[in-house]
Amino acid sequence: MARTRKPVVEVRRSQRRRRTVSAYRDGERIVVLIPDQFSRAEETEWVARMLARLEAREERIRRTDDELHARARRLIARYLPDHARTAVPESVRWVNNQNGRWGSCTPADRSIRISHRIQEMPDWVIDYVLLHELAHLVVPSHSTAFWNLVARYPKAERARGYLEGVSAAAGLVMAED
Repeated sequence: MARTRKPVVEVRRSQRRRRTVSAYRDGERIVVLIPDQFSRAEETEWVARMLARLEAREERIRRTDDELHARARRLIARYLPDHARTAVPESVRWVNNQNGRWGSCTPADRSIRISHRIQEMPDWVIDYVLLHELAHLVVPSHSTAFWNLVARYPKAERARGYLEGVSAAAGLVMAED
């Protein structure tokens, strides 16, 4: 049975803080800021409370396969309405095994896979990658007709530039798909 690792928690006490407690994630560490006058019991209580709040907040913003599929439907309605039947995927999901692509599409079974690497990127970048893959359901190749579909997305060039910058900064070699 897989167990989740307990996060590393750093408690910072402040003499300037009187009543407020806050927490944030700093990489793999969670930092909890508390007033200096708190007892050890109060510290323990507030750390547990703030970890629960932080987890709840992160759970709310965590992107799911269902949310990704709903996003695909919205993109089809907005940018590919004339292909409303052909652009509909059978499945859309986040995957962890794409190391050389931002997304991929298999027109034969109408499945789309989006790399987990973009889950925390801005919505407009996710929309671009998803629309790119949806366009492959209409035009499987990277032909002029395909790029004309992708160009319907007003932030397509901006998103491509963003992804190229991320690739360059991280030293990744990522293909369009």
